[in-house]
Amino acid sequence: MSINNNENKSNINRQYALPERILLNVEKPARYTGGEINSVMKDKENVNVRFAMCFPDLYEIGMSHLGIQILYSMLNEKEDVWCERVYSPWSDLEKIMKEESIPLFALESQDPIKDFDFLGITLQYEMAYTNVLQILDLSQIPLHAEERGEEMPIVIGGGPCVYNPEPLADFFDLFYIGEGETVYFQLLDVYKDNKKNGGSRRDFLKAAAKVEGIYVPSLYEVSYNEDGTIKEFRPEEDAPEMVKKQVVTDLSAAHYPLKPVIPYVQATQDRAVLEIQRGCIRGCRFCQAGMIYRPLRTRSLETLKSYAKEIIKNTGYEELSLTSLSTSDYPEFAELMDFLVEEFKNKKVNISLPSLRIDEFALDVMSKVQDVKKSSLTFAPEAGTQRMRDVINKGITIEDIMYGSEMAFKGGWNKVKLYFMLGLPTEREDDVQGISDLAEQIAELYYDTVPKEQRSGKVQITVSTSFFIPKPFTPFQWEPMYQPNVYLDKAAFLNESIKAQLNKKSIKYNWHDAKTSVIEGLLARGDRRVGKIIEAVYKKGATFDAWTDHFDYDKWISAVEEQGEDVPGMDFYVYRRRGTDEILPWDFIDAGVTKNFMIREFENAKNEKVTLNCKESCSGCGARVFGGGICLSH
Repeated sequence: MSINNNENKSNINRQYALPERILLNVEKPARYTGGEINSVMKDKENVNVRFAMCFPDLYEIGMSHLGIQILYSMLNEKEDVWCERVYSPWSDLEKIMKEESIPLFALESQDPIKDFDFLGITLQYEMAYTNVLQILDLSQIPLHAEERGEEMPIVIGGGPCVYNPEPLADFFDLFYIGEGETVYFQLLDVYKDNKKNGGSRRDFLKAAAKVEGIYVPSLYEVSYNEDGTIKEFRPEEDAPEMVKKQVVTDLSAAHYPLKPVIPYVQATQDRAVLEIQRGCIRGCRFCQAGMIYRPLRTRSLETLKSYAKEIIKNTGYEELSLTSLSTSDYPEFAELMDFLVEEFKNKKVNISLPSLRIDEFALDVMSKVQDVKKSSLTFAPEAGTQRMRDVINKGITIEDIMYGSEMAFKGGWNKVKLYFMLGLPTEREDDVQGISDLAEQIAELYYDTVPKEQRSGKVQITVSTSFFIPKPFTPFQWEPMYQPNVYLDKAAFLNESIKAQLNKKSIKYNWHDAKTSVIEGLLARGDRRVGKIIEAVYKKGATFDAWTDHFDYDKWISAVEEQGEDVPGMDFYVYRRRGTDEILPWDFIDAGVTKNFMIREFENAKNEKVTLNCKESCSGCGARVFGGGICLSH
């Protein structure tokens, strides 16, 4: 029997792993006590599989992640499976756990993770990789998969980073490539059958490799050429040569958490989430998500209406966020918004609309949303010149940007956030200058558009730049990155250019950390040998590298240099242009989009040629095969 914590708290008798003296000496002890509304309790004696679902970062961040909520709810629907949660403990608790040999534990039962059947770790961003080792270490699970005995959990990785799992290959027993709603139950059935038949850990891994979408690193052997590039990636025994990503084809029928767990500590994104679609039709050449989540799949309007009412009723949240890669591309967006505004207008529920494109339609919809004028509008031109936007296939023109800005100003907004990238392939100085010029044009447009008596203060424009990172399964995956000092020179040039503009007081400029970006590039595009670097830097004390005040670039560079000739360095992994005929560490994954398509898009980028989006014309990317021969974007 399972117990939902908002329905029957009195039936729950839990023995906390952490004594009160420890909880009183750590920041935000509610991160570790569990017992939240909608969390699930079961009798562990009556389940066959215990699954610990892990987000390797702080509780507040992990609790904001929809993927964990989906899998947690889905797995717990099975009577014989109990899925619990675990997050990275903050440094204060980590220190105590190491000093007192307290094993990391799950929130629901407070049982040690090492006693579970599975430890599933979602890999959402590369800079959390040292936290993966922290989780294993604190759980008292050997870091290396080959050193784990029969009694240890099966460690499985999922999420967008598994589209190049090789840097973490030594630490995981298996990886799940694709969307979790598809073959998880099949995998658990294989585990239960193996357990029933007295099979070994190795027997299970060999059987798991036959489940489509499951990658077992220990069943593959990698050899290298003298220049350090991959010579061969060879499967052993019966493992498949290509591992095919798993895709939900009918999103309306897929499981969705209508009773998500509600944290006691305020989460980073403290709101209800409604996923309206997956995939993207736009084809931006730098965007990994836009490629690996193809093809576009939508939830039906009636499904979304029902889900919205249920989620708000079951959570009490006062904000509902519509999530997708490009929200305004949802085919029934206007009808959905009309319903949500009408349904929640008297219930004080605000509708949040991220990922909107710059057009009159989106702005008209936003004008209907409660309280939206209290916040800023976010646009992502990504590049400052039309030439550069064509190179990256952004699909918007300067006319689109200025018209959308004009409509926004007329609609009452005076705060605009603009997101760009620096260091994109073929970038020139005039492209960087174009970012500053565009911000100035938008500022001028505000004063030209809005009469003085109607202005609610000065226009406020925030320009933010990240640094380009060539990710796997994008047309730019072969491109090099710049050295950190080059990225910073570009940011300094842009900063000075903004300071020289007439409206400089109305324009604020923020830029990402360049050193973090190049390490992210190392982890995103590295091969199996990079695991030695990750382990070395973890042993130097590195965790929470995604946090600016925790990231230590010198530790990373030191760890790289200490590997000597055994592992190629930054020049090889980060600053080198790769040939399209080179075997890449992720080439054994069939992600839908074909290499021929990406090479063609790479050439189009160099020729500054725009590729039409999926609605306008099929570009033959290959994702159609996952829809049974029909591309679901059409």
